[in-house]
Amino acid sequence: ILIVGAAGGVGSMLTQLAKKLTKLTVIATASRPDTIEWVKKMGADHVITHREPLPPQIKELGITPKYVACLNGSDSHFGGVVELIKPRGHIAMIDDPKELDLIKFKPFKSKALTFSAELMFTRSLFDTEDIEEQKVILNRVSEMLDAGTIQSIVTENLGSLDAETLKNAHENQEKGKSIGKNVLSVDF
Repeated sequence: ILIVGAAGGVGSMLTQLAKKLTKLTVIATASRPDTIEWVKKMGADHVITHREPLPPQIKELGITPKYVACLNGSDSHFGGVVELIKPRGHIAMIDDPKELDLIKFKPFKSKALTFSAELMFTRSLFDTEDIEEQKVILNRVSEMLDAGTIQSIVTENLGSLDAETLKNAHENQEKGKSIGKNVLSVDF
């Protein structure tokens, strides 16, 4: 599996789950020394940079992933992902690209690729028939955390929730330099 944006919160958790629950080789993207160190700590087998074209780096590894999780930067990476993925592979995406025209990526159809957009809150937003599955998934992750099978991805507690800390947290996210998850505390 190739995880684009592996040093963020979702990527950090996905890397750990892929290593613990599957036999997949995890290729993570990261571009700074601190994020490279972090994704290795999360369990990545290989690290490439998302600041350069992905296909030549994947080719150099000698691995053709069947699965790709595009967690950020999908606008700029999608063409390369379509190029590097195995035929009949699966691409999942959680970000919101400004424009994504699957037809313009010619190999998409000829490779018979599957595409999924994912949103954590889809079940609750639409009260889907499998809404209870969200509880099952979250409980399983919680059990894995409690057992030490996976580790917390919280890297910084930015303080109590108020207008100032919320503003700072938002500015921090917008810079695109966060590692893992930053949290705010709520006092009850």
